Amino acid sequence: MTAAARPRTAQWRPVSIIHVTGHRNPDTDSIAAAIGYAELQGRLDPDNTYVPVRLGDLNAQTRWVLGQAGAAEPAFLAHVMLRVRDVMQEEFYAAGVDDPVREVGLTMAQDRLDIVPIVDHDGRLAGVMTERALARRYIRESRAASTLVDTPTRVAAIAASVSGRQVAGEDGPVAGRVWVFAMDAGWAQSGISAGDVVVVGNRTDAQRLAIERDVALLVVSNGVAPDDDTLRLARERGTAVVLSPLDSYVCGRMTTLAAPCSALMDADPLTVRGNDVLDDVSELIKDVHYRAAVVVDRDGRPTGLLRRSHLVNPERRHVLLVDHAEQAQSVPGIEKAHIVEILDHHHIGSIETRVPVRATFDPVGSTSTLVVERFRQAQVEPTRPTAVVLLGAILSDTVILNSPTTTERDRLAVGHLAGRLGLDPERFGREMFESGSDAADAPIEELLNRDHKEYETGEGLVSIAQVETAGEVLVDRISELRDGLRVQHDRNGHLLSALMVTDILAKHTQLLVAGDVAAAERAFGTEADEGIIDLPGVMSRKKQVAPQLMGAF
Repeated sequence: MTAAARPRTAQWRPVSIIHVTGHRNPDTDSIAAAIGYAELQGRLDPDNTYVPVRLGDLNAQTRWVLGQAGAAEPAFLAHVMLRVRDVMQEEFYAAGVDDPVREVGLTMAQDRLDIVPIVDHDGRLAGVMTERALARRYIRESRAASTLVDTPTRVAAIAASVSGRQVAGEDGPVAGRVWVFAMDAGWAQSGISAGDVVVVGNRTDAQRLAIERDVALLVVSNGVAPDDDTLRLARERGTAVVLSPLDSYVCGRMTTLAAPCSALMDADPLTVRGNDVLDDVSELIKDVHYRAAVVVDRDGRPTGLLRRSHLVNPERRHVLLVDHAEQAQSVPGIEKAHIVEILDHHHIGSIETRVPVRATFDPVGSTSTLVVERFRQAQVEPTRPTAVVLLGAILSDTVILNSPTTTERDRLAVGHLAGRLGLDPERFGREMFESGSDAADAPIEELLNRDHKEYETGEGLVSIAQVETAGEVLVDRISELRDGLRVQHDRNGHLLSALMVTDILAKHTQLLVAGDVAAAERAFGTEADEGIIDLPGVMSRKKQVAPQLMGAF
């Protein structure tokens, strides 16, 4: 077996990888809570790996906070549907294209394997050996003359297969028919011709006749050796001679099994990639007779096996949700994932779990406040980068502790973090809002999707996005935003689409609405002026806008 084809050993990996994720179109709190809670849980539960992730692009404010903290941007998670690499068999036996069929067949029988990947000299997948291929070979050769015509085989491989040694000739490939010469040496219908392989016992006349017919290889069975004259004739005629301790019948069978795997393998096997979604390839595996697929990397090298058994009740991916509990706001595939915990400061949403889980819905101004409290309860402190991120998140969600959602617990969390970090929270917060606001020049589509959330009602979806500015940055773009909102609404087909344009300095919101405008007017008890509702003193989507709009349906 080639070096590239040696059995692989699976690497150790944690009991579970748990992705900690906030909502789609993430804001600073969503990202910070994921980073902070992943760090805390990783320290409290070292047997598992907690990975903070994001479900969308970061806004300018969040990027600014991460930059100030020196914290890495979480990796993007496209979905939590099971992928091939989540369930595949990572330890497997592979053989090389030149390996004898017999060697591979013995390994398959010993280890009860029904499929073996076959790799070329560069380690790339060339095909697969299957039980069906071996069985077909055996049945075919039991009803017709054995042959190596389609499977040229080296003399050395045949010698090894029959447990013998070569005593004459060169180690070259032979590609003729295989005969066990049991008839009278003078039988004219023997069929033996040049280039064939002949197995014979201690019959000198039969040995010499085979050599005179220019056979490529003479296998002498039962541990006997030809006399010197016969060996001399073989060398003169260029016939290779192998001596074997096995009987003639076994030598005949072993000779054909010395053929290389490349001649018998399925050269067009079913292959999948490690990142393929399991649901997308499951039907393909059910349709192929060997009930498996070979997992290959981008260079075509095998990295695992995916068997039909892996499709039966596979372990779901583990997810910890922060800052949301709405399925429409969560990662795609959440309905198929195992949710281990929910930590949120919003209302109880539409997320459903299969088993009881720890779920916290606590009415504070920021999920990051809850994360800070969990750190303090565990009597551990976040690293400095995480502490800076958490501070920025609380100040963002509470609008520097000015939002009506702000609680005394938020103020205590800010005071604790600011004291440890040696930062002035008021100054940090103002710099964050000013430096993180790029609304004036941002594309309309980006503004409409910034901090965008969807809420489920009995009649359909309501979407609410929010853009926070420090001053009247967007005053000249309100009409453009309203028109863009209408286009987006028509495209998405929601019941109601809304965009909050919030001036944090003036503590004032202009609510742009599209769709069921009458419902929005009922919610706030005021008429819309060309799709715009003026809301002085309103800053919080969670407390002052979302509940009112949801209650209108």
